[in-house]
Amino acid sequence: MISPPNDPRYFQIISLSAFVAAQMIWFDFAPELAVLALNMAAALVTQWIACRIVGAGFDYRSPLITSLSLTILLKASALWVYPLAAILAITSKFTLRSGSSHIFNPANFAIVALLLALSDYVWVAPGQWGATMLTALMIIGFGLSVLTHVKGRFDMGFLFLGIWSALAFIRALWLGDPMDIPAHQLQNGALLIFAFFMISDPKTIPAHFHGRIVFALSVALFAFTLTHVFQVREALFYALAALCLMRPLFDMIWRATPYNWPQKEKLS
Repeated sequence: MISPPNDPRYFQIISLSAFVAAQMIWFDFAPELAVLALNMAAALVTQWIACRIVGAGFDYRSPLITSLSLTILLKASALWVYPLAAILAITSKFTLRSGSSHIFNPANFAIVALLLALSDYVWVAPGQWGATMLTALMIIGFGLSVLTHVKGRFDMGFLFLGIWSALAFIRALWLGDPMDIPAHQLQNGALLIFAFFMISDPKTIPAHFHGRIVFALSVALFAFTLTHVFQVREALFYALAALCLMRPLFDMIWRATPYNWPQKEKLS
């Protein structure tokens, strides 16, 4: 069966591929081609094996998105860490579940798990994308191309960014900082990638709009506290992982139809 052309995963694959290409062409923090190859191979093979075990049809789109996300975000001092990350990410989809969907964003789960377990080998660099208007516009443009095709879940990235922006400006007012400081911070590429391509994952956010408001508020407050009170560089990743654990509770309180990709598939 041919997938509908409006499947948001295609737009996400195109967007993330563009980010990887931009890293390799314009930025000093470009991943090696070996990293991309290891991430993709490990994610696709793990997905294929898991699908065979559970009797589901193999689909390349979700593991490809996960492998591209890991290539963009994860840094490691040894090549063996990258396939391990991909294996952890895909395995989490099939083992850590609530109802018909996985609990965690796969790439985020792998990043947090490795940050906690292998801190000597693994890190993320939130500042790697800088905070320029051109970078921000590129990420927002690609992000909108994805979110406009996610029916019924378009709001998540904007809810998070709106709350984060409010917190940033309130903090600046409290400290007496000029408003240029939070305005510049909101152009941060890592923040925008998180908002449009990670917390917006329609399979791992609350189904009901009220649940998504509480989810976005909770992630933003937790991450903002970790960032500015405890100076945790990876705060966004930790906050998202922690609140994903609460997402099944939000879905119990505010019930709504879970999100399904345009072409429904088991355990995708």
